[in-house]
Amino acid sequence: MLKVQDINLFYGAIHTLRDISFEVSPGEIVSLIGANGAGKSSILNAISGLVPISSGDILFEGASIRKTPAYRLSAMGLAQVPEGRRVFSRMTVQENLEMGAFTRRDAAQVAEDMESVFSHFPRLKERRRQLAGTLSGGEQQMLAMGRAMMGRPRLLMMDEPSMGLSPLLVQEIFGIIRQVNQEGTTILLVEQNAQMALSIAHRAYVLETGRVVKSGLGRELMEDEDVRRAYLGG
Repeated sequence: MLKVQDINLFYGAIHTLRDISFEVSPGEIVSLIGANGAGKSSILNAISGLVPISSGDILFEGASIRKTPAYRLSAMGLAQVPEGRRVFSRMTVQENLEMGAFTRRDAAQVAEDMESVFSHFPRLKERRRQLAGTLSGGEQQMLAMGRAMMGRPRLLMMDEPSMGLSPLLVQEIFGIIRQVNQEGTTILLVEQNAQMALSIAHRAYVLETGRVVKSGLGRELMEDEDVRRAYLGG
């Protein structure tokens, strides 16, 4: 579904991504793990068209999207849940969800999908008339996920969904990520909580200073001595 081929990215003189390559197949959860500054979020922003790569290519369902404007990608079936949630704070929960479906014209299915989001996140239904800026951090994360799901993405990219959440909420969010995947959405997950990311990933890639240094099945990397020592506290 997604193929990243030898991409390089610079921020000014800083070489942020160095010959990054990886693939995501339909139906998978693929996790990118690594320390702060490893380049994880830069990869998602490059795929989303938010930052231009200097070389390499990015293929989505076989077609290059390297030069596709960011605003076109959501209509193609690719959505990103950004780091820090970035909800529309002065709009209600329902209005935020409606914004997630702004490229769609199938009103009946949009209404159906909103009910589906509410089934995943009952707290959002309880607060559907509440301003998003007044929600808790966990509720805003749920809203950011729900907003992305309203676009009916075939590939859902998530950037640090556990950031700033309590352990109990992290468990809940990751349970929902697994459930959304089981319902048919392919997921590319960037996450600093390596334990949680590897526990739900079919496959994963380990990044260090802008390079992929290791890859494998999620359960295999959880047992890898180097990964355990660097990211799992073992």
